[in-house]
Amino acid sequence: MTASAERRSQPATVADKLPGEEGCASRAQLELHLARLRRVGRQLFEGADCVVMFRDDCCEYPFADARKSTAEAFCGSLPHPEGGLAVPDLRQDAILRDHPAVSGEPHIRFYAAHPLRNHEGMLIGSVSLVDYTPRTFGEDRRLLLADMAGLVERELQLQSMNAVHAALQKKNKSLRRRSLIDPLLKIWNRGAIMRILGIEADRCDKQGVPLSLIVIDLDYFKKINDTYGHPAGDTVLVNVAGRLRSCMRPQDALGRYGGEEFLAVLPGSCHETALAVAERMRQVVAAQPEEINGVALQLSISAGVASTVQFPAASTDELISHADSALYAAKDAGRNCVVRAMPELA
Repeated sequence: MTASAERRSQPATVADKLPGEEGCASRAQLELHLARLRRVGRQLFEGADCVVMFRDDCCEYPFADARKSTAEAFCGSLPHPEGGLAVPDLRQDAILRDHPAVSGEPHIRFYAAHPLRNHEGMLIGSVSLVDYTPRTFGEDRRLLLADMAGLVERELQLQSMNAVHAALQKKNKSLRRRSLIDPLLKIWNRGAIMRILGIEADRCDKQGVPLSLIVIDLDYFKKINDTYGHPAGDTVLVNVAGRLRSCMRPQDALGRYGGEEFLAVLPGSCHETALAVAERMRQVVAAQPEEINGVALQLSISAGVASTVQFPAASTDELISHADSALYAAKDAGRNCVVRAMPELA
């Protein structure tokens, strides 16, 4: 099978047939929110530079890039505080007065910080204020800085919840898809193909376009199982499913309708197109013998085609019934052939 045929052998995307979306907040969005909070902090504390920094081992949070501001570089050089602190004049502090950014350019004179903690109470970073002139920092200002840290913590928690929610959505979508796929053949299972049929029938009816079905049966499959065993039979089914899907358009759907029976849903296709597809399927399956235990086994299918062109008032169940009747007619005709359902056969 060619690479393009192998791609066509995969089911159409769930989004094409069944509803389901997912979304998540990106790292860039989180950085944007934190930048807004920093701007609020600068305005709130009247000219002080507000810096949000994270511990180096908190890799789930964004870091400032290499182009750090002077305030960021200074705050990043200090340990994150365990509690709120404020140094009104760094030149008067016994330790920080010797810091290069204090004793020299840019001559930072004021520093205040409050820790950031995650939902487990672990220290993850800090919100800091710096200024280039000494400042008084009373209790009301300390509480305001603690409130600012609380807003940052809340934003981090919201983003974390969004990330968890997105991960769950992705996992649920994967589980949902697996519940719709036949585990052996990797095509739609019976429940999924019937649901797709209902969706496509409604859509085709609203758009005023035809809908066609093909019911396909692998001839003499029981004999293959009885003679060569079920593992060999499974291999045959997998290969036949791939060949059938290679004959269809991406917007068409193929599902396992029964043990060795398949249902193809062709939205927008008239009965002539469906007949051509079914005949192509028959030829592709018959053209390549299947080798089992060194024995070349000639395969064939029988198919019945039904379309809303011939049965405009038929429900989906009735349309399947008409295709089934045509399939039985194909088997009665000697198998390895395609029969179109007509009103006189109903």
